[in-house]
Amino acid sequence: MQFENTYSNLPEHFFRRTRPVSVANPTLICCNHKLIEELNLKLDLTEPEKVAKIFSGNIILDGSDPIALAYAGHQFGHFVPQLGDGRAVLLGEVLDANNARWDIQLKGSGPTLFSRNGDGRAALGPVIREYILSESMHALGVATSRSLAAVTTGENVFRETVEPGAILTRVASSHIRVGTFQYYLAKNDFNAIKLLADYAINRLYPDARKAKNPYLELLRQICDRQASLIASWMHLGFIHGVMNTDNMAISGETIDYGPCAFLDNYNPDAVFSSIDSMGRYAFGNQAKIAQWNLARLAECILPLLHPDEKKAIALATDIIETFDGVYDDYYLGGMRRKFGFLSNKPKDKSIIDELLDLMQRFGVDYTLVMRGLCSAVKTSSDITELSDKFSNAIEFEDWVRRWRDRLQLGSIDPNEIIRSMKSINPVFIPRNHLIENVIQSAVGDNDFKLFQDLLLALSNPFEDNKDFMSFKLPPKSNEIVHQTYCGT
Repeated sequence: MQFENTYSNLPEHFFRRTRPVSVANPTLICCNHKLIEELNLKLDLTEPEKVAKIFSGNIILDGSDPIALAYAGHQFGHFVPQLGDGRAVLLGEVLDANNARWDIQLKGSGPTLFSRNGDGRAALGPVIREYILSESMHALGVATSRSLAAVTTGENVFRETVEPGAILTRVASSHIRVGTFQYYLAKNDFNAIKLLADYAINRLYPDARKAKNPYLELLRQICDRQASLIASWMHLGFIHGVMNTDNMAISGETIDYGPCAFLDNYNPDAVFSSIDSMGRYAFGNQAKIAQWNLARLAECILPLLHPDEKKAIALATDIIETFDGVYDDYYLGGMRRKFGFLSNKPKDKSIIDELLDLMQRFGVDYTLVMRGLCSAVKTSSDITELSDKFSNAIEFEDWVRRWRDRLQLGSIDPNEIIRSMKSINPVFIPRNHLIENVIQSAVGDNDFKLFQDLLLALSNPFEDNKDFMSFKLPPKSNEIVHQTYCGT
């Protein structure tokens, strides 16, 4: 890897130089060959033992300047002035063939200055979960961190039980978080905030430099990316689970896959995270929480927006208050495409909301129903299977008639609508029970075949694959996952 290290060129109070702690016996679980090609990495993969040592941190490649990043954050609404990379080390940055810059980070590579008495390690189960989820989200078209490799360490970690240790190699366009800015606000270090904002503009939002007020434009563009991101989560039924400000990347990428989950039955109040007892980060709350987090970011950069505090607050407030409208546009635009609407009509939202309400009332599977609509477009289509999910309720059949009328089948080729719908409504999602089965197989039996099979199915989520049809089925009653766990 030809590493560059622009973040470690910032002053040293932005990070701590930290070498990964060597592990006993690293063994390669999985290496993302396609991502290696995309990043233009010149890695010799013919020696798995050496590759495992690289992706465990036992070997530090030339040019790498390993660091742990400093940040703070609001955790479930409560501010913690110092968090930081407690179990992660940024090895450096690489440039892909398009000259885009990417962070390469080890997660679970041992304690750092910011470990807060933790062991700095990761268990195998959460590493597998993040690998599957991040790569699946990428295939689904969602902005996300990526997984480059996973290794077992040959050592145990101690959580609720003794578990095999593992390390994930994560790739992201940046690991700067809302909480990174908050770290310096807590210290009243406005020079550091300006340095960080300038770095963010140069690296992630270069167009903001052209604006009359670059820092206000930076805030606007970050809000726009977050609105787009959360809308894409909602389109797919994804619940992040822990939307703390230290888990919100200003790049607009999904990051830190902990107790995340996908909906089975549609329910805006759904909560899976075992640590979210009050439902702060429930599925239907995610847009509101994103706006709240962005307001915390705005507080950090107020002095950059205008020297007059009242005017700075007014400028920031205007941006934050536009979030609802921007999010609604992204959300409704994506939902229109999921429902096959190739144009915009005023009553679209009510038609969409009516079906979502029916889904919630009848407790039906969100992904299966949305994919099932693709086969119900034509007036000659048999909707028996779909109707059965709604107990053959007359309300659903009435809704189907209104939906078909809205599709304007008389003037638009139904096959064009079907193609469009199938390109956005997946067959395969990383269902919670499937991930648990993969984890049990890997942790209990050291068997990674199910892991590889699920990754293959999820790599092409919009196409039916007869070899993996069991992966599209919802859980049986004894397979339902009610809670997911952070793993730290």
